[in-house]
Amino acid sequence: MSTITVDRLTKIYPVAIKEAGFKGTVTHFFKRTYRQVKAVQDVSFQIEPGEVVGFLGANGAGKTTTLKMLTGLIHPSSGKVSVAGHVPFERRSAFLKKITLVMGQKQQLIWDLPAADSLKINAAVYGISDRTLQTRIGELSEMLSLHGKLNQPVRKLSLGERMKAELLAALLHQPQVLFLDEPTLGLDVNAQVAVREFLKEYNDRYRATVLLTSHYMADITALCERVLMIHHGQLIYDGSLAGLVDRFSPCREVKVEFNHTYTETELSTYGYVREVEKQSVRFLVQQEDLTQTIAKILAELQVVDLTVTDPPIEEVIGRVFQAGSVAT
Repeated sequence: MSTITVDRLTKIYPVAIKEAGFKGTVTHFFKRTYRQVKAVQDVSFQIEPGEVVGFLGANGAGKTTTLKMLTGLIHPSSGKVSVAGHVPFERRSAFLKKITLVMGQKQQLIWDLPAADSLKINAAVYGISDRTLQTRIGELSEMLSLHGKLNQPVRKLSLGERMKAELLAALLHQPQVLFLDEPTLGLDVNAQVAVREFLKEYNDRYRATVLLTSHYMADITALCERVLMIHHGQLIYDGSLAGLVDRFSPCREVKVEFNHTYTETELSTYGYVREVEKQSVRFLVQQEDLTQTIAKILAELQVVDLTVTDPPIEEVIGRVFQAGSVAT
């Protein structure tokens, strides 16, 4: 049985229309007219137990609205959704104990108190015994490298430490389903890596189901084999991250190091020259021309090293958003 099942989920917001000027203000006050904004349109997908799935989309695409419907914070306009066997917007206690929502730009810990005090409050809310609380704090703080930090006021923690403490608080009740909305937002590179490693270890240890949104593609590539892509409220892709790259990127990136410097004009006949840095050059080459082009480079130029890779995933995602769909 799927942990998350979404069937034709739709959310429509009525937005008031107001004309400029005094007359528009008076008319707006006494007789308002509305237009319908479809934030999410007929979205359907399933996520199996233990899956870690990336949820991608540009700002305003409908990601956060979808997460809020999945967690029961807002009621869908139409469609059906089931999470861990429950209807989210009913907000039953049994459902709330199975999920957690972590938003990178929001905090639940009390700013002037030690994180440990907030954890005790969370434990009381979820009915966690003192013995279980200490066991779980011990396990999670070890995984998050937070020993000695939980007794400091939250305001004295670094941003990375504070995000780790927020994760600990959100996972204290061992939820079955994790909804993570930009969990590494604003963190430095080292803190981002630490959060990714923790989430991977947590998933391996507890087999939690994770739906992750992030603008840092390193989060997605490190944690997710499958991605969902939403654009203007519609789901435009559901499949593997590797499949997305193969399907939507007709080019491969060829990195070549030469034993002396060539001019960009000399190199342009071998492919689109993307970057030249001293004796290292990066080409974009059409997939169907790849074998022939590499053979030509090796035969005609003085090559020290050559590697072929996929283009950066950010570029591939950008192309999908520009097109608005992914061909099947």
